[in-house]
Amino acid sequence: MSNDIHAIGLDIGTSKVRCVIGHAAEGTPMDVVGYGESDSRGLRRGIVTATDAVAESVRKALGDAERMSGLEVGSAYVNLSGEHFRGENKSGVVAVAGAGREITEDDVERAVESACAMQLPAGWEIVNSLPQEFIIDGQDGITEPVGMSGARLESLVHIVIGPSAGRQNLTKAIKRAGLEVEKMMLEPLAAAEATLTDDDKEYGCALVNLGSEITSMMIFGRGAVQHTAVFPFGGLHFTKDIAVGLRVSIQDANQIKHRYGCVASFLLDDEERLENIEILPVGRTETRALSKEILCDIMQPRAVELLQHIAHEVTRSRLQTSSGVVLTGGGANARGMVEIAEQVFDAPTRLGRPGKDRFAGLAEQIDGSEWAVSAGLALASARAQVRERARGGRRSSRVAEWFENFRDKFR
Repeated sequence: MSNDIHAIGLDIGTSKVRCVIGHAAEGTPMDVVGYGESDSRGLRRGIVTATDAVAESVRKALGDAERMSGLEVGSAYVNLSGEHFRGENKSGVVAVAGAGREITEDDVERAVESACAMQLPAGWEIVNSLPQEFIIDGQDGITEPVGMSGARLESLVHIVIGPSAGRQNLTKAIKRAGLEVEKMMLEPLAAAEATLTDDDKEYGCALVNLGSEITSMMIFGRGAVQHTAVFPFGGLHFTKDIAVGLRVSIQDANQIKHRYGCVASFLLDDEERLENIEILPVGRTETRALSKEILCDIMQPRAVELLQHIAHEVTRSRLQTSSGVVLTGGGANARGMVEIAEQVFDAPTRLGRPGKDRFAGLAEQIDGSEWAVSAGLALASARAQVRERARGGRRSSRVAEWFENFRDKFR
């Protein structure tokens, strides 16, 4: 049993905390052996507002997953989110100093560090540096320059920056729950692990993770991340609109959204349009009837508005998304969201679920877009452990990790 690889993905969202435990082996899909979910407390727009409340939510989700799997968890891959994250594309260049002008790992690391040499606002840090490609003496499109010959090495790197306090406070909350942070991973990057194919990343696609209060987007192309954006809105906007429009409580509005909500009126047939829902307005003792058509009239304009904001960002990036748009996160589950997104983006759109070619075991129980981040985190952990074991347990350098990521992208 000591040789078994167990991977844990922990998605701490504003609405829910989800945990996935997987058992992995090289060359086979990851077996999902446990999962857990709990209501999230103590977070607002991805930022910790109450450490103890976050820790308690983590313990509940983790406890369910542990009981199901029969394992005790010590560390996990954890999602990283926040409304202030910003992505930028930078370049760095160095002279190759090795014998015979052969490029070494040190040269590559210096080239990437050169790209990362940027002025940061006070209290901010580089959250992630994701190499896109390398250029040797003017020849571009190179993914593994080590061992090649050249005099000038240039790196193109996508850098994501954000406030350091958010990461530090989340780490403290997780430790208070009795868990160590193995690695933190950007939310859309984790969702991409579970839902995107190599062709999606190579030919270009936009992954949109619709959370409760935050929506994050990454645009992929040529096998790497090309653009990152975060929007301060999510599925909670629908809940608030329903609460105000129908004069019901937030709790009732959330239930109505999940049970009857639809954001595309053309999906409702004539019978369904007239079908009534019983609601209880705040301060009233008697229920009243509401047609599904009216509920859709409340939700559809908001869906179009939110998606138009995201589509504008895609257009502004001027990047090709030939493989279309992939929607993940709990907010993507609203009926008609994919159909409306397809119209707004004017591109093929699909719901991003954990890929069946990558997950086995209890995979059917987490076959939903809301599980994409936690499943992707577990899969990323499993892949990292398999690679490390293949190297005989030696810890890889940052450069080696980057190259492994490139290999994964182009397999």
